[in-house]
Amino acid sequence: MTIIQTARYDMAPDTIAIVGGVVLTEEGLVRADLVIEHGLITALGTDVVLPEGATVLEAKDCIVGPGFVDLHTHLREPGKEQAETIATGARAAALGGYTAVVAMPNTDPVLDSAFVVRAVLDLGAVSTCEVAVAGAITVGRKGESLAPIAELAKLGVQLFTDDGSGVQHGGVARRALDYCRGLGVTYAEHCEDNAIAAGGVVHEGEWSAKLGLPGQPASAEEAMVARDLLLAGELGARLHLLHLSTSGSVELVRQAKHAGINVTAEAAPHHFTLTDAALESYDAVFKVNPPLRPEHHVQAIIDGFADGTIDAVATDHAPHTPETKDLPFDEAPPGMLGLETAFSLTFERLVLGAKMSIEQLFAVMSMNPARIAGLDAASSRPYGHTPHGKPVAVGNVANLVVIDPEATWTVEGSSLASLAANTPYEGRTMHGAIRHTVLRGEPVVLEGKATR
Repeated sequence: MTIIQTARYDMAPDTIAIVGGVVLTEEGLVRADLVIEHGLITALGTDVVLPEGATVLEAKDCIVGPGFVDLHTHLREPGKEQAETIATGARAAALGGYTAVVAMPNTDPVLDSAFVVRAVLDLGAVSTCEVAVAGAITVGRKGESLAPIAELAKLGVQLFTDDGSGVQHGGVARRALDYCRGLGVTYAEHCEDNAIAAGGVVHEGEWSAKLGLPGQPASAEEAMVARDLLLAGELGARLHLLHLSTSGSVELVRQAKHAGINVTAEAAPHHFTLTDAALESYDAVFKVNPPLRPEHHVQAIIDGFADGTIDAVATDHAPHTPETKDLPFDEAPPGMLGLETAFSLTFERLVLGAKMSIEQLFAVMSMNPARIAGLDAASSRPYGHTPHGKPVAVGNVANLVVIDPEATWTVEGSSLASLAANTPYEGRTMHGAIRHTVLRGEPVVLEGKATR
């Protein structure tokens, strides 16, 4: 079949053809070529005639699908540009197959005002992936007075979170959930009860005892998950739970979904590929919040993806400078790089591990995150965006990734696009690689290399 449409998207410079691949369409995986003109997919099929002068992207033995969307990226700008900037983080995202990311608000200054949010969106507008913003729930992320949520929503902000710390006061959380419900935006929670966590820097259990480090029990996360699920159910609010890491949290969300509560959840690749046994080296590259957990928690996260309890893979990409990560373990900041390794880790553990299909991988890395972030449709807000997470179809904006499931590569922190190098996967051989990434019809990654 060949279908031609004459729509345009004038930000894209060239005519592109992607040939020889298997394409994720609305009907499923189909072997086809496609043509992109002025940023829009204009032809798709097995007998497509390539326009003269088109730039041809080879996709033999590859899968072409919607670009990935990350719900949870720390871009550090403003305030900590020595660890990451919007430009370098966006480049890392594109190399990881992402066409859109959501920037977290725990910057300096915090993303709790229209002025700062506009500055981030302006920088994101000229980056190699689309940058959306999660606004802070409370002023300064202090958990006290609500941020100007309505004003930020008018700019197109759809997610609100004090990520890096949970909202400790239940009354403030309830008020914020109710306010978000009225505005039609999503309250997203970093689930950590500080009184229960009690300053723990690793999971409380065997390895915290062996290492002599203060432990954080699983109940610190689960108590806030339970609280917010009750509040969301009571109010009819939309709740998104960030970086779940415990078996109890997964089960609480599973039960809440069965009860009809409007909740979505994400988990990060390090929480389904690493256990707290990695801490044996005392290397702070393995320090993350929430902490790495024992194997039964890891398996619960995997099972949560397999049965649809967990909706999205989110990287929690958290770059830090070497001098901060080299501090003693209990003083070093938590966080790991994630944008360039997330696809391979998810592909290995969940697809090659027979927990999901490649179509389901695109659901948890593209379609579901785009829907949760409100990036699945074009926006008419002052800072608009193109639609992400859509199956490949004629007329859709070409936000695409081409993955090579047979390729292997080795992680080298110093060679990653991020300004930081704090990857816990240093030296690990990965299966599955990003071959091309196309943003609004522009190839921003070609043969695994950034084009700008």
